[in-house]
Amino acid sequence: MAIGAKIIGLAKLNRKLKRMPIIAKETIRAAMEAAANEIVQLMKSLVPEVSGDLKDSIGWTWGKRPKYSQVIAVAQSKLADDLTLTIFVGNSKVRYAHLIEFGTAPHINGGLFAGTEHPGTAKQPFFFVSYRAKKKEAQRKIRQAIKKAALQVAQG
Repeated sequence: MAIGAKIIGLAKLNRKLKRMPIIAKETIRAAMEAAANEIVQLMKSLVPEVSGDLKDSIGWTWGKRPKYSQVIAVAQSKLADDLTLTIFVGNSKVRYAHLIEFGTAPHINGGLFAGTEHPGTAKQPFFFVSYRAKKKEAQRKIRQAIKKAALQVAQG
C-alpha cells in the first residue's frame, strides 16, 4: 500500500457516477413509457368494441392502479421506487373486463332474471395476449435504455 498515492481522474469518475442515477432514471422512464404505450395500443386494437367503454378504460399509469381497475402488469425498477408502471383495464363504469377476456361458463341467472339459463360467452382475449406478445420487446427496450444511460455517463 502506497502512502499518499493519488488516483488520477478520481474526481471526474465520482462526478460521472453521481450523474448515473439521474440519467439512467430519465432514460429508463422513457423506455418504460414507450413499451407501455405499445402494449396498450395493441390491447385497444384487439378488444371487442360494443360501446367503446372497455377500450377507453385501458391504459397505464405511474404508481398504483386506479380504483376499480384490473392490473395486467407492474414493471418496477430496482433503480428507484418511483419507477413503477402499471398497465390496467377497467374503471368505476367498466368492471367486466375479466368476463370478456376469459369468457363465462353456462349458468343459471339470479337477480332480475332469476331462474333463466345463461348459455355462457366465448372468451375474447385482448389483455394478457397483448402483454405476452410485447413483453420481450419491452424488456429489450428497457435493457437498451440502461446501456444507453451508462454510455451517456461514460462519454459525458
